[in-house]
Amino acid sequence: MLVVVSYDVSTLSSKGRKRLRRIAKHCLDYGQRVQNSVFECNVDPTQWEIFKNKLLNEMNKKEDSLRFYYLGKNWNNRVEHIGIKPSIDMEGLLVI
Repeated sequence: MLVVVSYDVSTLSSKGRKRLRRIAKHCLDYGQRVQNSVFECNVDPTQWEIFKNKLLNEMNKKEDSLRFYYLGKNWNNRVEHIGIKPSIDMEGLLVI
């Protein structure tokens, strides 16, 4: 299933900047960055629960916000991209 994760983390303190880096790292572990604070994550239900819990444990609910958009399995017809930063085919062949 495709989940779009967006976040807004307060960076007024050094703790906030640290949270921002850790949240971004968790998002990179599970998806691809499509905007500065927006990630597309193609995960199965088990991966999603683990990933979501990591994010919730990192955030400060009084200073930060997380948003999750559940696009499901048939997301190809729901995502349109125009402009720079071509998107990566998450279902395609991965060459390292």
